Amino acid sequence: MLIRYQLDDQKYLVSTQGEITNEALASAMWLDLVNPDADERQLVESLYSQPLPETEDVEEIEASARSYQDETGLHVHSLFLHKVDERHRNSSVAFTLTDNQLITLREREIPAFRLMRMRARRLHGLVEDPVTIVLSLFEIKIDDLADTLEEVYTQLENTSNQVLEDNDSPIEDALDELARQEDTNGKVRLCLMDTQRALSFLLRRGKMSADHAETARELLRDIDSLLPHNSFVFDKINFLMDAAQGFISIQQNKIIKIFSIAAVVFLPPTVIASIYGMNFNTMPELGWQLGYPWALGLMFMSGVAPYVFFKVKGWL
Repeated sequence: MLIRYQLDDQKYLVSTQGEITNEALASAMWLDLVNPDADERQLVESLYSQPLPETEDVEEIEASARSYQDETGLHVHSLFLHKVDERHRNSSVAFTLTDNQLITLREREIPAFRLMRMRARRLHGLVEDPVTIVLSLFEIKIDDLADTLEEVYTQLENTSNQVLEDNDSPIEDALDELARQEDTNGKVRLCLMDTQRALSFLLRRGKMSADHAETARELLRDIDSLLPHNSFVFDKINFLMDAAQGFISIQQNKIIKIFSIAAVVFLPPTVIASIYGMNFNTMPELGWQLGYPWALGLMFMSGVAPYVFFKVKGWL
């Protein structure tokens, strides 16, 4: 899908209709490609006489591959966090920024772009040039990352109660929840660091106005304030992970202790029963009238004695 956006007379960003030609593409302020087909790719590639990046290129993690400058303009590949089937994941978006146009390329729809389009259609003067669009998208992304961090922290509070206070709650469920929270928090951190690197590159190479540069620096300050919170959440997750695993070990030790004590308690009666179960001809107790109750009493006392000993020692 290829969507063209242009500023109208009242400074609202609107999508343009009509036949897609090279002239129409060149006059658009923002070309937004969402999982484009071969024809749409060819149209945009013919405008700049160079191929659009493939998915593998966009996902590269080397700094030189994610932010660079060539004769067509600035190229930035940045991660955006979004949900797929109720799980968070990061998707890379390729930005190509020239003096008068922005081209974005991504494989799927991302909520930050929908929100950007909605704001640009309703807020007068929000968009002035392509740089404003990029900075607005990054601002929306950072706000969303902050909301996700708050959501993870709230979930951690519930998980903390489940691990540390609720004795009836299954610890295994808490571990599963902690693993999901750790995965989300890790994706948030990766996205924050990637955005920090992208904004720093734009400040160095973007030839921004004073207002744009101040906005970019403010976004960087927001990221700097979120990274310590992200680290704090990591520490809390690790603490709860260790606590949950410690409680599981304690429960397992209690079970092993019960089996060990049971084995010690039943071992003497078993020995006595084994002795009197022998089939030797000469056994004095065989002809004794009180032999059977004697053996039963001896087995009972030999079992009670270890139990009383463990109880006195406080091991039970």
